[in-house]
Amino acid sequence: MGKMASELGTRSENYVSTTVAPGKSLTLMSVQSDCSERRRLQMSQLGLDWKETSDEIVKFIGETVGSAGAKGSVIGLSGGIDSSVVATLLVRALGKDHVLGLLMPTHFTPKEDIDDAKWLAKFLQIRSQIVDIHPVVEAFASALGTSEKTQTTRIPLANIRSRTRMILLYYFANLNNYLVAGTGDRSEDLIGYFTKYGDGGVDFLPISHLYKTEVRKLGEHLGLPPRMVLKPSSPQLYPGHKATDEIPLDYDQLDPVLKMLFDDKSPSERVADKTNVSIEVVQDALRRFHTSAHKRSYPYMVRPW
Repeated sequence: MGKMASELGTRSENYVSTTVAPGKSLTLMSVQSDCSERRRLQMSQLGLDWKETSDEIVKFIGETVGSAGAKGSVIGLSGGIDSSVVATLLVRALGKDHVLGLLMPTHFTPKEDIDDAKWLAKFLQIRSQIVDIHPVVEAFASALGTSEKTQTTRIPLANIRSRTRMILLYYFANLNNYLVAGTGDRSEDLIGYFTKYGDGGVDFLPISHLYKTEVRKLGEHLGLPPRMVLKPSSPQLYPGHKATDEIPLDYDQLDPVLKMLFDDKSPSERVADKTNVSIEVVQDALRRFHTSAHKRSYPYMVRPW
């Protein structure tokens, strides 16, 4: 979902679906692409017990919200796998009447993503609300006297979109005495692929211990439809934005690299050899981890508490 090794955040893109929309046909190319994604998903199983994983997260959510004296949780629904999995687990932990789903599209948000987010809210029977962030972001741009016509302003404005969503989530959280649920996963967090005080500005992170490929498998276990489970990640913070614009590898290749580096503590050379990924890309993943450390920490101070 702070993208660019220093910023950005969210998720979703044009995707292949096995569910055919009315009036549209399923092409051979889309079937082949879907099968390819399925094969990669099967290969990504890392031996977790998905029921146990789900139960652990549900318990964590209940305890976190309860200990804060909150009445429920609000979550941003993007139509992507991370927010869909977290929303499903929130309902299991808190009940549908204590979860609010907020859809925050802008003028270039794909219709498929909005439709998927609406479908999920209806499927989970949670309250939902749509807030178009485009006028808010335009007001910022106007006040700053800027636009996205130059390359230098594209990322700062993209991060304003992410931080606008954070502000809206906290508005509804304050309004309802709710906590804001984060949707970041371990793959994104390790390389700093989220917006500081944007999608990184949350109260708790239910799936931050799971890699993207694991989140997809958990989504499959929870009964989410293939079109959501297999949907490629895309932050959609500027027109045409894709995760692969900024991360060094697709997640099916990136996750084994990250697992070896940070879970197994393997040296870069061994990781490159075992994953068949170039040493330069492995070292780039390490570099991103170190340079984004400030995004995973409380603000640095001269003296700690």
